Order: sequence, then C-alpha cells, then structure tokens
Amino acid sequence: MPIARLDLRGLKCPMPTLLARRALARAEAGLAIEILSDDPLAAIDVPHMCRQEGYDVINVERQSAFTRLVLRRPA
Repeated sequence: MPIARLDLRGLKCPMPTLLARRALARAEAGLAIEILSDDPLAAIDVPHMCRQEGYDVINVERQSAFTRLVLRRPA
C-alpha cells in the first residue's frame, strides 16, 4: 500500500483536519496518508471528518508528543 506523509505538527485546530481533507481529496484512490499532528484534537477531529466524507481510518496511534494517523482514500 503506497503511503504519503504529511507532517502537521505545530498546527492547531482546525488546520490539521482541513489539510488532511485536502490531501485525501487530491490523493489517488487507494493511497494511504500518514499524518503526524501534535494538536490534541486531531485524534478526534480527523477521524470524525473521515467518517463524514467516506475516507478510511486505518490507524490512530497516540504517542507522548504527537498523534500518528493513517488514512486512506478508498479505491
């Protein structure tokens, strides 16, 4: 599975969600995008946006300094 990376650390709500949406909308079908964000709300807001817009949430992993999300635009 091809993966693109998007480092959004340092950005606060709503920017991580908006930029994740833009990246998914522009991605080729089936492409996974790894997102890194240190905004505490990103772990909630980004998966919520994905459910509303029909994108797949592959993984959400909270680490001490940031959250790692892996999202995919369905094929």
